Amino acid sequence: MGTVRGLLGAGLVALLGGAGLVAPSPSPPPPQPPARLDRADVDRAVGRLDEIVRKGMERTGVPGVSVAVVYQDEVVGLKGYGVREAGKAARVDADTVFQLASVSKPIASTVVAGAVGVEGWEKPVAPHVPDFRLKDPWVTSHVTVADLFAHRSGLPDHAGDLLEDLGYDRSYILSHLRYEPLTPFRASYAYTNFGLTAAAQAVADEKGVAWEKLAADTLYKPAGMNSTSSRFEDFQKASDRAVGHVKTADGTWKPNFVRDPDAQSPAGGVSSSARDMSAWLRLQLANGKLDGRQIIDAESLVRTHWPQTVSSPPPAPAGRTAFYGLGWNVSYDDEGRLRLSHTGAFALGAHTNVTMLPGERLGIVVLTNGAPAGLADAVALDFFDVAQDGEPSRDWLPLVAGIYQRQEEAGRSTTDFAHPPPDAAPAKAADAYTGTYTNAYYGPLTVVADRAGALTLRLGPAPHKEFRLTHYAGDTFSFPTTGENAVGLTGVTFDPDGTSVRIEYLDQNGLGTFSRSGGASR
Repeated sequence: MGTVRGLLGAGLVALLGGAGLVAPSPSPPPPQPPARLDRADVDRAVGRLDEIVRKGMERTGVPGVSVAVVYQDEVVGLKGYGVREAGKAARVDADTVFQLASVSKPIASTVVAGAVGVEGWEKPVAPHVPDFRLKDPWVTSHVTVADLFAHRSGLPDHAGDLLEDLGYDRSYILSHLRYEPLTPFRASYAYTNFGLTAAAQAVADEKGVAWEKLAADTLYKPAGMNSTSSRFEDFQKASDRAVGHVKTADGTWKPNFVRDPDAQSPAGGVSSSARDMSAWLRLQLANGKLDGRQIIDAESLVRTHWPQTVSSPPPAPAGRTAFYGLGWNVSYDDEGRLRLSHTGAFALGAHTNVTMLPGERLGIVVLTNGAPAGLADAVALDFFDVAQDGEPSRDWLPLVAGIYQRQEEAGRSTTDFAHPPPDAAPAKAADAYTGTYTNAYYGPLTVVADRAGALTLRLGPAPHKEFRLTHYAGDTFSFPTTGENAVGLTGVTFDPDGTSVRIEYLDQNGLGTFSRSGGASR
């Protein structure tokens, strides 16, 4: 599934609505209409949260959830549900720390707003990040912090994520984005964790500090978010910590994986509690102010809420356009109210959602410790439906879960490698395939054979990822992919003359061919 781009983005935001102006330097959106909700509406929705969350947990099996609700600068809902780890007694509470995944993005844009002000959004990135370049030199010299936070740089969808799965660090990944193909600059949208990370890194480098320290000094410490960190090490050390879970083949949820997102920390590496996130919600809904102190510049923070690029055109003539701001999904509802949202999702075990109606000064954060099954988004959607209309407008859970399922299936191979054809041609002798192949983007690939001739493929930096190859037909083999962006079995096809090998799932942007000659991929 990969680091899911956040529902309430291109898919669900298009369903829910959005309209506005888009430009590299956007004009302010129209004024917000008068508030339609009152305290009774919000109290009704908060009162239904126990039922909504518990039923959702029963239907999905997700082990643990924590929720915070803010209304008119007051925390009106704050509660944990379930357990931190399946099979253990420790309960989730308001202080349990969860991995936020891509909900880190609006937090990162809050940090940048506080660190650089309005003018800083339009600064070029390249001068501040060593070895950062894109394929087009002109784009390299002109791409700004705002361009990369709005995903309009031209980089392809999720560029760099597969390098992270192979074990490469942030420095390597940012320095290799130059090999990715580009679509038209500022005229196309594609969600990129490492594009946003490059922008955040540029801001930190200009300030002369690590991003993780900049985030703490600019936001976490001033806001009293004492359980929040942009370092995976701090999450691992937290005594009240929610462990990530995945749903196994037998339907149970198990903590099978550990997700270290430090390489993309600004885009997906924050960990926090519902209590800390309620402070951040209060700050967001008060234009950067918390408990009477202006922590983040108001004008720069509000700029993050403006539409910057079209993330999804209208799906039908009567449909609505979906937008992306600076770290936020941006839309407008039937009443013309601004709706800001973001989902975070790790296929290895996290699913989160933040949704706000700034004109109502109302927001919710939902944190869960399970891979995306639709629960975090459905809780938020149900909450706003109940506040607005008294009841959920539809059964959101299967709708949202279906979107995640389709995203997961979209990356799988069209070849059924588990069932080779009955008349498959035999493989050559093992030494026809063994050796070292090179690729400018992915680095070296080595194929070795054991005494029985079984082949193993090694990829990534030391100590390398190892994949046992299974013969499919002729010069084609397969192996099971691993990591956040795993797609099941993928193909490995050696050129008949032995000069190159192509890895199917690494070739989605034409970069997956490795050569014996030492040259770059095509």
